[in-house]
Amino acid sequence: MAATAHLTLAAPDNEKCTVQSAPARLPRRKPNAEYRSREHLTEREVGRLIEAMNGNRWGHRDATMVLIAFRHGLRASELVDLRWDQVDLEHALLHVRRLKNGSPATHPLTGKELRALRRLQREQELKSPFVFTSERGTPFTTRGFQAMVERAGEAAGFDMKIHPHMLRHACGFKLANDGVDTRSEPVFRGWLLSRRLLWRLRRAR
Repeated sequence: MAATAHLTLAAPDNEKCTVQSAPARLPRRKPNAEYRSREHLTEREVGRLIEAMNGNRWGHRDATMVLIAFRHGLRASELVDLRWDQVDLEHALLHVRRLKNGSPATHPLTGKELRALRRLQREQELKSPFVFTSERGTPFTTRGFQAMVERAGEAAGFDMKIHPHMLRHACGFKLANDGVDTRSEPVFRGWLLSRRLLWRLRRAR
Protein backbone atom coordinates (compact mmCIF):
# COMPACT_ATOMS: atom_id res chain seq x y z
CA MET A 1 0.00 0.00 0.00
CA ALA A 2 2.85 2.38 0.78
CA ALA A 3 4.13 2.11 -2.77
CA THR A 4 0.80 3.36 -4.20
CA ALA A 5 -0.11 5.89 -1.54
CA HIS A 6 0.82 8.83 -3.80
CA LEU A 7 -1.58 7.73 -6.58
CA THR A 8 -5.01 9.37 -6.95
CA LEU A 9 -8.09 8.39 -8.90
CA ALA A 10 -8.66 10.39 -12.07
CA ALA A 11 -12.09 11.57 -12.99
CA PRO A 12 -13.55 9.93 -16.11
CA ASP A 13 -13.13 11.99 -19.28
CA ASN A 14 -16.29 11.88 -21.37
CA GLU A 15 -14.82 13.84 -24.30
CA LYS A 16 -15.21 11.92 -27.55
CA CYS A 17 -12.19 11.56 -29.77
CA THR A 18 -12.35 11.05 -33.50
CA VAL A 19 -9.87 9.23 -35.69
CA GLN A 20 -8.56 11.34 -38.51
CA SER A 21 -10.37 10.18 -41.59
CA ALA A 22 -8.51 8.89 -44.64
CA PRO A 23 -8.82 10.61 -48.00
CA ALA A 24 -12.30 10.17 -49.39
CA ARG A 25 -11.10 8.40 -52.54
CA LEU A 26 -7.85 7.00 -53.86
CA PRO A 27 -6.70 8.44 -57.18
CA ARG A 28 -8.12 6.46 -60.07
CA ARG A 29 -6.44 5.57 -63.32
CA LYS A 30 -7.56 7.82 -66.14
CA PRO A 31 -9.44 6.36 -69.12
CA ASN A 32 -7.29 5.08 -71.99
CA ALA A 33 -8.44 8.02 -74.12
CA GLU A 34 -6.52 10.33 -71.77
CA TYR A 35 -3.26 8.54 -72.62
CA ARG A 36 -3.70 7.80 -76.36
CA SER A 37 -6.18 8.42 -79.14
CA ARG A 38 -6.46 4.74 -80.20
CA GLU A 39 -5.68 1.22 -79.03
CA HIS A 40 -3.97 -0.22 -82.11
CA LEU A 41 -0.91 0.37 -84.27
CA THR A 42 -0.68 0.36 -88.04
CA GLU A 43 1.68 -2.05 -89.81
CA ARG A 44 4.06 0.82 -90.53
CA GLU A 45 4.07 1.83 -86.87
CA VAL A 46 4.86 -1.75 -85.85
CA GLY A 47 7.82 -1.53 -88.22
CA ARG A 48 9.00 1.61 -86.42
CA LEU A 49 8.73 -0.23 -83.11
CA ILE A 50 10.77 -3.15 -84.47
CA GLU A 51 13.45 -0.77 -85.73
CA ALA A 52 13.67 0.78 -82.27
CA MET A 53 14.00 -2.70 -80.73
CA ASN A 54 16.97 -3.47 -82.99
CA GLY A 55 18.95 -0.82 -81.11
CA ASN A 56 18.66 -2.73 -77.83
CA ARG A 57 21.44 -4.87 -76.36
CA TRP A 58 19.47 -8.00 -77.31
CA GLY A 59 17.94 -6.32 -80.32
CA HIS A 60 17.24 -9.41 -82.43
CA ARG A 61 15.38 -11.18 -79.63
CA ASP A 62 13.37 -8.06 -78.78
CA ALA A 63 12.47 -7.34 -82.41
CA THR A 64 11.43 -10.97 -82.92
CA MET A 65 9.12 -10.77 -79.90
CA VAL A 66 7.31 -7.78 -81.40
CA LEU A 67 7.14 -9.44 -84.83
CA ILE A 68 5.64 -12.69 -83.50
CA ALA A 69 3.17 -10.91 -81.21
CA PHE A 70 2.00 -8.75 -84.10
CA ARG A 71 1.79 -11.46 -86.76
CA HIS A 72 -0.15 -13.89 -84.57
CA GLY A 73 -2.17 -11.57 -82.35
CA LEU A 74 -0.57 -12.89 -79.16
CA ARG A 75 -1.21 -11.50 -75.72
CA ALA A 76 1.94 -10.66 -73.78
CA SER A 77 1.35 -13.65 -71.48
CA GLU A 78 0.98 -15.99 -74.50
CA LEU A 79 4.15 -14.60 -76.08
CA VAL A 80 6.43 -15.06 -73.06
CA ASP A 81 5.02 -18.57 -72.53
CA LEU A 82 5.83 -19.62 -76.11
CA ARG A 83 7.93 -22.81 -76.23
CA TRP A 84 10.08 -24.33 -78.94
CA ASP A 85 7.86 -27.42 -79.13
CA GLN A 86 5.13 -25.10 -80.45
CA VAL A 87 7.37 -23.95 -83.30
CA ASP A 88 7.62 -26.25 -86.33
CA LEU A 89 10.46 -24.72 -88.33
CA GLU A 90 10.52 -27.59 -90.82
CA HIS A 91 6.89 -27.10 -91.88
CA ALA A 92 6.71 -23.35 -91.11
CA LEU A 93 3.94 -23.66 -88.53
CA LEU A 94 3.26 -22.11 -85.12
CA HIS A 95 0.98 -23.97 -82.72
CA VAL A 96 -0.66 -21.25 -80.63
CA ARG A 97 -1.95 -22.02 -77.14
CA ARG A 98 -4.40 -19.34 -76.08
CA LEU A 99 -5.14 -18.10 -72.58
CA LYS A 100 -8.44 -16.73 -71.20
CA ASN A 101 -10.36 -19.74 -72.58
CA GLY A 102 -9.25 -18.88 -76.09
CA SER A 103 -9.32 -21.38 -78.93
CA PRO A 104 -5.93 -22.95 -79.83
CA ALA A 105 -4.89 -22.72 -83.46
CA THR A 106 -2.11 -23.50 -85.93
CA HIS A 107 -0.75 -20.51 -87.86
CA PRO A 108 1.61 -20.44 -90.85
CA LEU A 109 4.98 -18.77 -90.36
CA THR A 110 6.28 -16.34 -92.97
CA GLY A 111 9.82 -16.47 -94.32
CA LYS A 112 10.76 -13.43 -92.26
CA GLU A 113 9.54 -15.12 -89.08
CA LEU A 114 11.32 -18.37 -89.91
CA ARG A 115 14.63 -16.60 -90.44
CA ALA A 116 14.23 -14.64 -87.22
CA LEU A 117 13.33 -17.73 -85.16
CA ARG A 118 16.14 -19.86 -86.60
CA ARG A 119 18.68 -17.16 -85.79
CA LEU A 120 17.23 -16.79 -82.31
CA GLN A 121 17.51 -20.53 -81.73
CA ARG A 122 21.15 -20.55 -82.89
CA GLU A 123 22.09 -17.60 -80.69
CA GLN A 124 20.34 -18.88 -77.54
CA GLU A 125 23.42 -19.62 -75.44
CA LEU A 126 21.60 -21.22 -72.51
CA LYS A 127 19.24 -23.69 -74.13
CA SER A 128 15.72 -23.47 -72.82
CA PRO A 129 12.30 -24.92 -73.68
CA PHE A 130 11.10 -21.29 -73.89
CA VAL A 131 11.58 -19.32 -77.09
CA PHE A 132 12.19 -15.95 -75.43
CA THR A 133 14.55 -15.90 -72.47
CA SER A 134 16.60 -13.41 -70.51
CA GLU A 135 20.41 -13.34 -70.62
CA ARG A 136 20.33 -15.64 -67.58
CA GLY A 137 18.32 -18.21 -69.50
CA THR A 138 15.12 -17.69 -67.54
CA PRO A 139 11.75 -17.20 -69.27
CA PHE A 140 10.92 -13.63 -70.19
CA THR A 141 8.28 -12.01 -68.00
CA THR A 142 5.10 -10.21 -69.03
CA ARG A 143 6.16 -7.14 -67.06
CA GLY A 144 9.59 -7.17 -68.68
CA PHE A 145 8.06 -7.25 -72.15
CA GLN A 146 5.66 -4.46 -71.24
CA ALA A 147 8.50 -2.22 -70.05
CA MET A 148 10.53 -3.04 -73.15
CA VAL A 149 7.67 -2.06 -75.47
CA GLU A 150 7.10 1.19 -73.59
CA ARG A 151 10.79 2.14 -73.88
CA ALA A 152 10.84 1.27 -77.58
CA GLY A 153 7.75 3.41 -78.14
CA GLU A 154 9.54 6.37 -76.59
CA ALA A 155 12.71 5.69 -78.61
CA ALA A 156 10.66 5.46 -81.81
CA GLY A 157 9.19 8.90 -81.13
CA PHE A 158 5.56 7.96 -80.60
CA ASP A 159 3.47 10.75 -79.12
CA MET A 160 1.39 8.26 -77.12
CA LYS A 161 2.18 5.57 -74.57
CA ILE A 162 2.63 2.19 -76.30
CA HIS A 163 1.67 -1.07 -74.57
CA PRO A 164 1.95 -4.73 -75.72
CA HIS A 165 -1.79 -5.32 -76.23
CA MET A 166 -1.71 -2.75 -79.03
CA LEU A 167 0.19 -5.37 -81.06
CA ARG A 168 -2.72 -7.80 -80.71
CA HIS A 169 -5.10 -5.06 -81.82
CA ALA A 170 -2.72 -4.23 -84.68
CA CYS A 171 -3.03 -7.82 -85.87
CA GLY A 172 -6.82 -7.52 -86.07
CA PHE A 173 -6.51 -4.12 -87.76
CA LYS A 174 -4.19 -5.56 -90.44
CA LEU A 175 -6.41 -8.60 -91.04
CA ALA A 176 -9.42 -6.34 -91.51
CA ASN A 177 -7.47 -4.15 -93.96
CA ASP A 178 -6.41 -7.28 -95.86
CA GLY A 179 -10.07 -8.18 -96.33
CA VAL A 180 -10.22 -11.11 -93.93
CA ASP A 181 -13.82 -12.09 -93.12
CA THR A 182 -15.10 -10.74 -89.82
CA ARG A 183 -15.97 -14.28 -88.67
CA SER A 184 -12.53 -15.77 -89.30
CA GLU A 185 -10.48 -12.83 -87.95
CA PRO A 186 -11.48 -13.37 -84.28
CA VAL A 187 -10.84 -17.12 -84.67
CA PHE A 188 -7.30 -16.35 -85.89
CA ARG A 189 -6.71 -14.33 -82.74
CA GLY A 190 -8.12 -17.12 -80.56
CA TRP A 191 -11.54 -15.83 -79.60
CA LEU A 192 -14.26 -18.38 -79.05
CA LEU A 193 -17.29 -17.43 -81.13
CA SER A 194 -19.94 -17.06 -78.48
CA ARG A 195 -23.51 -16.17 -79.45
CA ARG A 196 -22.95 -12.64 -78.18
CA LEU A 197 -19.75 -12.21 -80.25
CA LEU A 198 -21.47 -13.57 -83.37
CA TRP A 199 -24.24 -11.00 -82.88
CA ARG A 200 -21.68 -8.19 -82.61
CA LEU A 201 -19.87 -9.40 -85.73
CA ARG A 202 -23.06 -9.55 -87.78
CA ARG A 203 -23.89 -5.99 -86.78
CA ALA A 204 -20.40 -4.85 -87.81
CA ARG A 205 -20.70 -6.29 -91.35
